[in-house]
Amino acid sequence: MDIAELAQGVANGQRRALARAITLVESARSDHRAQAAELLEVLPKDRQALRIGLSGTPGVGKSTFIESFGMMLTGQGLKVAVLAVDPSSSRSGGSILGDKTRMDRLSRDPNAFIRPSPSQTHLGGVARRSREAVALCEAAGFDTVLIETVGVGQSETVVAEMSDVFLLLLAPAGGDELQGVKRGIMEIADMIVVNKADGDLKAAATRTCADYSGALRLLRKRPQDPEGYPRAVMVSALHDEGLAGVWEDLNALVAWRRDAGFWDRTRADQARYWFGQDVRNALLSQLENPGARQTLAALGEAVAAGELRPSAAAEEFIARLHGNTGSK
Repeated sequence: MDIAELAQGVANGQRRALARAITLVESARSDHRAQAAELLEVLPKDRQALRIGLSGTPGVGKSTFIESFGMMLTGQGLKVAVLAVDPSSSRSGGSILGDKTRMDRLSRDPNAFIRPSPSQTHLGGVARRSREAVALCEAAGFDTVLIETVGVGQSETVVAEMSDVFLLLLAPAGGDELQGVKRGIMEIADMIVVNKADGDLKAAATRTCADYSGALRLLRKRPQDPEGYPRAVMVSALHDEGLAGVWEDLNALVAWRRDAGFWDRTRADQARYWFGQDVRNALLSQLENPGARQTLAALGEAVAAGELRPSAAAEEFIARLHGNTGSK
C-alpha cells in the first residue's frame, strides 16, 4: 500500500481513500498497525472538526436523529461525517453494520460520509480505533464528526473522551428526577435530548424533559459549563422539530468554551488520556505472542487444578513475561 498516495487522497477529501484509511487503522495486523501509524503521522494536523458524541439506549432513535440532524447541517453547506459503532455478537463476533440502511437519505448526500464499525470486544460504547477514525475525518476536511455509540448504559462514557460536546438521547417516560441525578453518563452529558416528542408521546416527552431539567439543576456545576448548561431539550427527529435549537445551543456552548480556554484544555486532556490507553493496549498486546499464550495456558491449568492460587500464578506470569523465570 502506498501510504503517501493514500494520505494525499484523504487530505483531498476523497471518500474512497478515507474508507480505505479507516479500514487500515481498524486492522489488528501488526504490519497494518505500522502503516496506520505512518499514515496518521503524515496527514494534516491543523484541521479541526466539531466532534459531537451521541449516546442513548437502544430504540431511542439515535439513527433517526443523526440522519435528520446531519441533513440539516449539510443543508447549511457543512460536511458531515458519521462514525457509527454497532455491537458485536459475543458468540459469532459479527455485527449487522446496518446504519447506512437506516440513514438512507444522509448516505446519498454528497456532503456526508457514514462509516459503521463493529465494537468487537471493546467496552465503553465505541470501537477500539474510533479516535483514529475521527482524526482521519478531520484530516479529510469534514466540518462536523458525529460519533454514535452502541446503545449503552450509565457507566459507558468513553465517547466523552473523544468528543467536544456530548449529547445523551432519551426516550419519553425514561425516568424521573432521581434517575437524572445518578452518576455516570448523566453527569458528563452536555445536553440531554428527549427524542420522539410528537404525537401521543408529546405529553410524556414534556414531563421527561421537565424532570431532567430539574435534576440537572441539582448536579454540581462544572467549570467548563456556562450558565444554563447542561440542559435538557425536546426534539422530534421524525418531524425535524427542535433540531435547529439543538444546533444553536451547541454552537453557543462551543463558542463559550473556546473563549474561556476550555476547548484547547479539554483536547489536551483527551490526548493525555489516549496516550495512557495506548500504553495499556501495547502492554496487553504482549499477551498475544505464542510464548505468552502457552505460559498463560499452563498456569491456568495449574490454577484450575488447585496447585496455584490465582494471585500467585499471576505474579509468576508477570515475572516470566519480564524475563525472570524464577517462580515463587
